[in-house]
Parts: sequence; structure tokens; C-alpha cells
Amino acid sequence: MRVKICGLRDRAGLDGAVAAGAAYAGFVFFPPSPRCIGWEEAAALGAAAPPGLCKVGLVVDPDDATLDRLAALPLDMIQLHGAETPERAAAIRARLGLPVMKAVGVSCPDDLAALDLWERVADQILCDAKPPKSATRPGGMGEPFDWGLIAGRRWRRPWLLAGGLTPENVAEAVARTGAAQVDVSSGVESAPGVKDPARIAAFCAAARRQPSAQATAR
Repeated sequence: MRVKICGLRDRAGLDGAVAAGAAYAGFVFFPPSPRCIGWEEAAALGAAAPPGLCKVGLVVDPDDATLDRLAALPLDMIQLHGAETPERAAAIRARLGLPVMKAVGVSCPDDLAALDLWERVADQILCDAKPPKSATRPGGMGEPFDWGLIAGRRWRRPWLLAGGLTPENVAEAVARTGAAQVDVSSGVESAPGVKDPARIAAFCAAARRQPSAQATAR
């Protein structure tokens, strides 16, 4: 089981993720989010991350100026969380020389076709809860989607389950979906944008409690 702790903003959160054995550390570069981090702060945290921890930069419909800022950071992967097209994703991968993870919002069966499309384009896909049309952010809403929509589905690319996961529900989510990777942000916070090391540890432990079908298949 590989865990991604997203929305890290300080050393306490990073250290908590490392101590809990997280595989990915996510940094959000989207100002409307309470988890947005500054460029200098991200550079410092990225430099402090131990070898082997995959550092992921989350952006929403980034322009070329934003990509230039990302290029200066010690990142290992880019997460696209907006309305990017496959062509734009390919251009971003080529420009930065980094693998691309694409977040796809899921709320009903009609959304599953987008997962199949992005599997052919992105290096990893992230199955997230689709926000309501009135939302000001494309993710990080703390609400899960119907896990039954993807139960038993398999993709050739690595994928992560996200959306409303917490230490209390992640074991059930893994059991129902067969996910081998999970992503969490608000579910391990004591307040918006404030990561709680104790909840990070509890989440990682709970995620590993339930063996995934994906991992078993390997």
C-alpha cells in the first residue's frame, strides 16, 4: 500500500508523513486552496525530503509561467487537477521532463469514461470525488464518492483513490475498491491546511490494515 499525503505546508507535516511511511508528499500550488504553499516554502520542504519520497506538485490549469516556477523546484511528479486536455498534459510532461498524474472527478457512471481516456495519456490517474458545480476548488472538499462505481475495475496504469478519505474509513475504501494507492489531505488535518502528524500516522496504519486486490494480483 502506497500513501500520498497531499497539501503539506510545513516541516511538521512533512516529518509526520515520512515517519508514517508515506510514499508521496503533495504540495498544492493553487491560491484558492487553504493548503496552497509558497514557492520558497515548497523549495525548502522539497530539499528536506528524504531520498525515495516522491514529491508531487499539484497545479490547476497551469500556464507556462507557472510551469517555469515548477521547473525550479525539486519535484518528481506533476499532478494536474483542472480541465487540462490530453494534449496539454503531454506538453507539460515534455516541458518539465516529469511524469504526470491526472486527477479525474467521479460522481456517476458517466464519469468513468474519462478514467479510461486518461489511462492512455497520464503516467498515473487519481480517482477523486467530483466537486459540486458551485465549488471554488476542484478537490480537497473532504467528501467521498460512491466507491462501488470503481469496485473491481482495473487499469493498466497505476492509480490512486482519493476523496474524503480518513483514518476511520480508508480500510473500508481499500477493501471495496481494491486500491493499492490512496491519497489524503483534509482527512489528516486538525484545521484546514494544518496537518496532524497523529492523524497521518493513523491513516497510514489503517490503509495498510486491509490488503488490496491490486497488490494481491501482483
